[in-house]
Amino acid sequence: MVNTIDMQDMRYINLFEKIMRVRTRFCFKYNEAIVFCVPKTQVAKAIGERGRNIKKMSEILGKKIKVVVVPNGINDVEIFIKSVISPVTFKNIEVKDNEIMVAGGSNKAALIGRNKRRLLEMQKIVRNFFGKEFRVV
Repeated sequence: MVNTIDMQDMRYINLFEKIMRVRTRFCFKYNEAIVFCVPKTQVAKAIGERGRNIKKMSEILGKKIKVVVVPNGINDVEIFIKSVISPVTFKNIEVKDNEIMVAGGSNKAALIGRNKRRLLEMQKIVRNFFGKEFRVV
């Protein structure tokens, strides 16, 4: 799992740790939102009572904030992808040797996005976390 962090992502992570009081190493952008990955036991603490921490950070940055669970290997691919792309859904997911294929169904356009922006973002995320290629069929 290789994840490159630029200076802006480092600032987001530092602010996240200061407000949420939860340590994380993973931050990325998807669909105009900033997504932070935290351990499963720390998700409730990161969100805060009634989403207080998320609202505070969202107001400071002026962007939508999401908190998802860090995947523990290839077994958590479906849960991880569902939580990142929510509220968009998909039919099913297949994990093959070197690629992860998602059957989009009626939401295929929402998964791909205008000018393939969401598809390219998700391909980068999947490559960083799982070392595999991502396709929507």
